[in-house]
Amino acid sequence: MSAANAASCNDDATCRSFSIAGALRLGTAALLWSTLGGCMTAKIEELREAPTQISSNEAIVLLAKPHLEGSGTEEKFMDCLERELVGVSVSANVANRQRAGQAVEPRSNLAKRPFQIYADHTFIDALYPWLEPSTAPANAQGFNTFLARPGVSERIDSMGVRYIVWIDGITQKTDGGGSFACAAGPGGAACLGLGWWQKNSDYEATIWDLRNGISVGSLSTDVKGTSVMIGAIAPIPLIAPVQSTACDRLAGQLKSFLLGTGEEEVAAVSSP
Repeated sequence: MSAANAASCNDDATCRSFSIAGALRLGTAALLWSTLGGCMTAKIEELREAPTQISSNEAIVLLAKPHLEGSGTEEKFMDCLERELVGVSVSANVANRQRAGQAVEPRSNLAKRPFQIYADHTFIDALYPWLEPSTAPANAQGFNTFLARPGVSERIDSMGVRYIVWIDGITQKTDGGGSFACAAGPGGAACLGLGWWQKNSDYEATIWDLRNGISVGSLSTDVKGTSVMIGAIAPIPLIAPVQSTACDRLAGQLKSFLLGTGEEEVAAVSSP
């Protein structure tokens, strides 16, 4: 035993008690990890109204569905969808370069990608004021009215955008409990207890075909998960990545839908 260990443990019995306590903490954490690892479920639903088959030189624009009241879809989630679809967050990159005063093309030109992305805020600005919260089309009839407005269809054609994908939904905490506390003293700091919380990521994508002026379908994903913070001297977080899982699942289904290769049936998947 080293001098440092000797200063901490006055006898072998004390050292053994520390070792047993440490093993119990690790064992408890491992058990909780294996148990809670299955506490995340993901459900995806698809409704197809018309065939789709986008090409690599055509673009889509992802727009958060506007709300006059309440919270809209998180910008972080929108960036994640673009990144999962084409490998880069096009809208965020365009916005950052524009803020820096740099000239930038709002439409991506990515090689070896199934389609392109058009920057969301640039698209909205180009069609102002028809996509603002108070004027944006909310249904098929409103969509037809939007396309019939003078200059709208011509402007969309010049941008090379084939589909608008409206994204609606949020991630929110739905439940939680437990007791967790940390304290510091002369001998060091420690955390004790167990706290848990549940989150639900519920999102829907509605796809509009700008060329044919119709709604071609919708997709939805609903991911639920339980996260835990264990206080075992040091805090041990076991986080269920509900939002990133929802992003991954919805992006994969959306890509298949636009390419015309997706299954036209309801799919429910439980994450291991």
